[in-house]
This record gives sequence, C-alpha cells and structure tokens, in this order.
Amino acid sequence: MSNFFPVIELVDRLVIAEIKFDKTQANADELEWYQTQAKNHNLDIVQTELAELKQIHLQIWELEKELKSGTEQNIPLDEIGRRAIAIRNHNNLRIKLKNRIAEQLQCRIREIKRDHVSE
Repeated sequence: MSNFFPVIELVDRLVIAEIKFDKTQANADELEWYQTQAKNHNLDIVQTELAELKQIHLQIWELEKELKSGTEQNIPLDEIGRRAIAIRNHNNLRIKLKNRIAEQLQCRIREIKRDHVSE
C-alpha cells in the first residue's frame, strides 16, 4: 500500500492525471508524483483493468467537458440530465473496477457507496 493513498485511489488518480496531461499538459508535477507512487505497486497484473479505468474516465471527461467549460447554457436541460445519468452510471462502473483492482492487488480497502447505488 502506498504511504499516502490506498492503491485503488492511487490508480484512479494516476489515470485521471494521465488523461489531464494528455489533454492539457498542465499537470506534469502531479502526474510524476502519481507515477512515482505507483512504482511501489505491481501494476503489471492489472494492466487490463487500468486500460478499462482509463476508458471510463475518458468517457466521463467527454460527458463533462461542456459542463465544466462554462457553456452549459447552450445545452438543453434534457441533455444535461442525460449526461448526469450517464456520468453516474460510468462512476458506478468505475467503482466496481477500482474494487476489482484492489482485490487483485490484495488491498483490503474497498469503495462502497450505498446511498449512491455504487456497490
């Protein structure tokens, strides 16, 4: 386990930092920090899951980009609602995947959200 994060949080933040760097190049220090922390774990055994996690985060990024850019007033409310549901569904998949990674890496920390449907 990392000194700072349970491995399931570390891999989640690492994947997000990779995507952010690919899209903006604005977070090199952040990405490097997570990459250094990741060296403390054998992530080779979860490469398939990490690729899946990255795809989920890329899909969330696409769903959120107009909402975060300040142009949401140009989006019909029904589309905003559709995106909110899609983001929730992607996050549910993300949590299941993070927990599968935790199991494979023998990390006892799991993410459970009963009121948010994620289990």
